[in-house]
Amino acid sequence: MPLNSTSSSHPAYFLLVGIPGLEKEQFWVAFPFCLMYSIAVLGNITLLLVIRAERSLHQPMYLFLAMLACTDLVLSTSVLPKMLGIFWLGSREIGFVSCLAQLFVIHTFSTVESGVLMAMALDRYVAVCRPLRHRSLLPTPVVLALGALVLLRGVLLVAPTCFLLLRLPYCQHHLIPHSYCEHMAVARLACRDTRANGAYGLFVAFTVAGTDLTLISVSYTRILQVVLSLPSTGARLKAFSTCASHLCIMLAFYVPAFFSFLTHRVGQNIPPHVHIIVANLYMLIPPTLNPIVYGVRTKEIWGKVVLVFRRKGI
Repeated sequence: MPLNSTSSSHPAYFLLVGIPGLEKEQFWVAFPFCLMYSIAVLGNITLLLVIRAERSLHQPMYLFLAMLACTDLVLSTSVLPKMLGIFWLGSREIGFVSCLAQLFVIHTFSTVESGVLMAMALDRYVAVCRPLRHRSLLPTPVVLALGALVLLRGVLLVAPTCFLLLRLPYCQHHLIPHSYCEHMAVARLACRDTRANGAYGLFVAFTVAGTDLTLISVSYTRILQVVLSLPSTGARLKAFSTCASHLCIMLAFYVPAFFSFLTHRVGQNIPPHVHIIVANLYMLIPPTLNPIVYGVRTKEIWGKVVLVFRRKGI
């Protein structure tokens, strides 16, 4: 049956497959995904409420953590409700405009998350390597300005992908072999040359990851040099533990991101269900782990959380 069109070349809607090759099993796959999403929402909202309520936490590290929590909430919520609708209810249809909006939010806030992780690494560098100048170098207005710049960077870099997709004719192709709208997954449905989309996607990925990973690597290299020079073994172990947990978070974000990105371009031999599951976990693992690693393992935040529950008699 032909699709109605919002224009001569744009379908009225797309159909999301879910997990190609696992259409029967994805009903059960949705349960761990739902559990992870619930933990992510509860953990990140708790972090935001605690940081907002406690003035002692209005410091650069915790303000960046609040930005990370907001980003994680937006990222996971832009994907999971629709994904669960596909897995449990068979609600696969998504409007053309809604698909572009979801795509824009996902890619923008993935870029924002990378930028916030970079800003947090710079904050740790200043705190460890320039402790006496930490407050003067990163006052609250500077922290908020960095957050605004990271968001603006994401919007400016990702917006052209939507315009590139809008210019393409889709010739009634409307089945997306994915659980959510992703730039190249949508571009592949077009019946016109999409090399401009691929080239621009590469430019954005390498611009963001190249800049952010370089600054993160330099920051943690300098931090480790300072840590190794500490006279106390206990202090070194504590610092190593903190750095290791932060680096694990970054690996959990960047490794699935690069896997998904490269699979679209050079990973034709990778089974589709493996690619899509990793892409889904990319939307879930960082939002689930971030409040645990940065919240539970951070003494100041964990202490405030315990204090709040004690006040309420829980």
